[in-house]
Amino acid sequence: MKENEFVFGIRAVMEAIQADKEIDKILIRRDLQGELAKELLQLAKEKRIQVQRVPNERLDRYTRKNHQGVVAFVSAIAYQRLEDIIPFLYEEGRDPFVVLLDGVTDVRNFGAIARTCECAGVDAIIIPSHGSVSVHADAIKTSAGALHVLPVCKENSISGAIRYLQQSGVKVYAATEKATEDYTSVRYEGPTAIVMGAEDKGVSYENLRICDGMVKIPQYGTIASLNVSVAAGILIYEVVRQRRQSEK
Repeated sequence: MKENEFVFGIRAVMEAIQADKEIDKILIRRDLQGELAKELLQLAKEKRIQVQRVPNERLDRYTRKNHQGVVAFVSAIAYQRLEDIIPFLYEEGRDPFVVLLDGVTDVRNFGAIARTCECAGVDAIIIPSHGSVSVHADAIKTSAGALHVLPVCKENSISGAIRYLQQSGVKVYAATEKATEDYTSVRYEGPTAIVMGAEDKGVSYENLRICDGMVKIPQYGTIASLNVSVAAGILIYEVVRQRRQSEK
């Protein structure tokens, strides 16, 4: 990781937050105390920035300079607000099409999904602020630059994003092998969102429960599941196919 991708030192991190830098997360030494540390934690809470308490050895992996027990990771892009994007799309007379990633942590999968989303005309990709991949140089490289142009929304939770989309008239479908419905049997012509889960756990039960529907991609081999970026590509282009047909 390059040094321009993170900031270290208590005051330097506080200044970065106050300057409205896009901070993905902050690592703080497990036993760090003091008034400045309290101020930093309060500032991070106000800005809804993820904070992790970690051993000093982990901080030393990123820099051997005097980090003072604090390292913050700076996003390579400016995240956008879902609450701004959806109304804008409706004002433009367009049906929103968004993809939500529930627990995807692999940078290469994230980049590949973002690349497919951009090529397919997806309006935004949504990730949670905790327990998820974030946007940095490796993700941008894997996406072939798509993450520079595709809006990315970092929300407090995927469940909150799902509920907001539903309240905004968007139908939300989760991709899961637990589904009984084939992905091609659902009609996606209107405002649509697709939720993709992590390869090891899939979409969480909480999110499956609140989605408007669940769909699966049929599999005939012996391997348990498709790579999440491949599965996302199949579902995304099914939406594209149906929308093109409805326009004829």
